[in-house]
Amino acid sequence: MKKKVASTLLVLIGCFVIFTETFAQEVKKSENPASQVELVNIQVDADAAAKRLAKGIKFKTISNQDRKDFDEKAFKDWHKFLVKTYPRTHKAMKREVVGDPRKFSLLYTWQGTNPALAPIVLMGHQDVVPVVPGTESQWEHDAFSGDIAGGYIWGRGSLDDKIMIMAILEAIEMQLKQGFKPERSIVLVFGQDEEVGGSEGVNHIVKTLESRGIKEIAFVLDEGLPLAPGLFPGVSAPIALLGIAEKGYVSLELKVDGVGGHSAAPPANSNIGILAQAITKVEANPFPYRVTDAVRDQFKVMSSVLSAEQQKMTANDETLITYLKGNPQTEAMIHTTTAVTMVNGGVKENVLPPFASAVVNFRILQGETIQTVMERVKQIINDHRVTVTNLSASNDPTPVSSSTGPEFKLIDKTIRQTWGTKDLVIAPYLVIGGADAKYFAASPMAKNVYRFTAVRVESAKDADRWHGVNERVLVSEYAKSIGFFYRLMANVKDLN
Repeated sequence: MKKKVASTLLVLIGCFVIFTETFAQEVKKSENPASQVELVNIQVDADAAAKRLAKGIKFKTISNQDRKDFDEKAFKDWHKFLVKTYPRTHKAMKREVVGDPRKFSLLYTWQGTNPALAPIVLMGHQDVVPVVPGTESQWEHDAFSGDIAGGYIWGRGSLDDKIMIMAILEAIEMQLKQGFKPERSIVLVFGQDEEVGGSEGVNHIVKTLESRGIKEIAFVLDEGLPLAPGLFPGVSAPIALLGIAEKGYVSLELKVDGVGGHSAAPPANSNIGILAQAITKVEANPFPYRVTDAVRDQFKVMSSVLSAEQQKMTANDETLITYLKGNPQTEAMIHTTTAVTMVNGGVKENVLPPFASAVVNFRILQGETIQTVMERVKQIINDHRVTVTNLSASNDPTPVSSSTGPEFKLIDKTIRQTWGTKDLVIAPYLVIGGADAKYFAASPMAKNVYRFTAVRVESAKDADRWHGVNERVLVSEYAKSIGFFYRLMANVKDLN
């Protein structure tokens, strides 16, 4: 993802908001047959695993927006820690350190017994966001302490996203100890720069795999939303949303170059004034509303827990658009969003600046592209004095993965085996933010790309901990995360 002002979860949580203010107090239990899947209790040494995650948190593998500010030693030390901590994994799997231009991403391959079968890809990212200056005193435990206290593991990466990496590796160590050999190859992809877009890491890994002639990947699982019990009024059971697509991303610079000078003799239109008019036009002409397949799929599944009135309001595209409009988070699911995020111009009160610029960020809905967004913006501004330039590592919206195929059902089954209750709701959704998975989704290798952070949090309030203060995870829930990946690897046989 690009630099996130809000937390990963807060960005992605938009789809949850649809229901939080409108769910009826009485809802129907899901009639999904998958809800009958029995829990599978995986024996995990939770305390020992927690201590290892705690040590991993201590490495300050921070991604700063200024890419020159990069602590290579922290990443190298973290890599050495993984090798030492998971010896069976590093003996059984091929490990590569890759990236462009920096080489700090990790690519592991566990060769399956049947090379004719398409591999699966499990993902996580090594980097974490920095602590926001001025918030240090708000942390109950230092952000890189890795303290274990009150039943929690504290620190950056405990939720976003070292938890995924280390839960996967813990599960593999357990499987190897018991002699497990996968029939399908298992590929692990741990990027170095997800928090600033992933262009150096996973972007390079995908190109590398393509260059090696890999034609098909059975499915990809990357970070997304966690399980969140009690999130919706009237629904006490955990709810898991499994991301099946991501919106695209582009940041456009609007710039006006002209004559500066003394403010005592201003022109009829200053550079700042021209820029202000352009910004006003862009904001006054939002992109049209549309309901995409990903949103339709979500509401088909969620209809079982909607009231009769809500089912009526979401029955067709026209009423669904009306239902979702009015809240910035929910509107983001049905159109390309426009956000003016930066403005630059002027250095002194009595000097006319020779240029003025603004950055407008767009999250692109399926059906639009980077090119169509640029063309529309230029048409709306319609002023030759304003140049429009793409200045970001942009990407088009991803294709929509199946929410009814065996790959989705396999992940669904594993979630239910790990955390399931009869009223657990698992539904597809459109990710309004983004993750490293977008690079796989853009490749012809991978048609089934999903996003789900395999951990349960205690309440919706934990959303503030993603990129916020007091990031933490319950030791007991980390053990379940490990159990999830342990079961997932075993369940892959269901695809054969």
